[in-house]
Amino acid sequence: MINLQGTGVAMVTPMQANGNIDVQGIENLIEHVVKGVDYLVALGTTGEVATLTTKEKNQVLEVTRQKLKGRKPLVLGHGGNDTAKLISQMKEIDFTGVDAILSVSPYYNKPSQNGIIAHYRAVADASPVPVILYNVPGRTGSNISAASTLALAQHPNIIGIKEASGNVEQAMAIARDMPSGFSLISGDDLLTPALISIGACGVISVLANAYPVAFSEMVNFCLRSDFASATKIWKNWIDLNPLLYEEGNPVGIKAVLAGLGICGLDVRLPLVSASEGLKERIGKDRYRYI
Repeated sequence: MINLQGTGVAMVTPMQANGNIDVQGIENLIEHVVKGVDYLVALGTTGEVATLTTKEKNQVLEVTRQKLKGRKPLVLGHGGNDTAKLISQMKEIDFTGVDAILSVSPYYNKPSQNGIIAHYRAVADASPVPVILYNVPGRTGSNISAASTLALAQHPNIIGIKEASGNVEQAMAIARDMPSGFSLISGDDLLTPALISIGACGVISVLANAYPVAFSEMVNFCLRSDFASATKIWKNWIDLNPLLYEEGNPVGIKAVLAGLGICGLDVRLPLVSASEGLKERIGKDRYRYI
């Protein structure tokens, strides 16, 4: 069973200016993040999975698997709003080296809570690896309630939730009543200390793409209840974090990574690369070291 404690990184998918997958960029990023994080998450929201073809998804997974070589656990983003299609696609994925899937709540359809529960139970029944729920109402248009999360937590193949609702009271309700073995994971970098203080086991982070060592250090301080030490690190990102999302994710974090020489700025339409104004405010050197 994958240990979800600590820092997972929601990896970007580096791309070339011509739109092709940047294999060297992926390899650079992996070597950068393994220095600090506890596990990697490929092909999630930050990985621009919505605009990748099936062939490209397989390419990213294979490059990641080959470069990672089992040094850290690997979580694969695999979600959608067509339950039958999602389950069918599982049969075409090589899950070798994949420790779990992160599956976003169905978007656009706006299902009821009963529909969300039924969707996830079907996915978990079909998945050959454990399932992590992903609640991000700002993207999906619907929320997984605490009651629904707790109901799904009873499924033997559902092991946790990436909670990115921004609703701390909802996270508190999950933390209070979740069964042993189920993990509450922060889906918001800046809320991570607060969520760990109420029972979260860690985070799946965007900032950790650029700052894997410092971010993991902050999380580990939190897990040891040393919030004073954690705050000394956490406060460095208060100004930067909003800039990462100002022009869409992963536009901002790719601008930071470009400044660090890890990969380029390029993203897929309908996203466009960071504007000159945003790049200037992010600053190539200002956030190089934490």
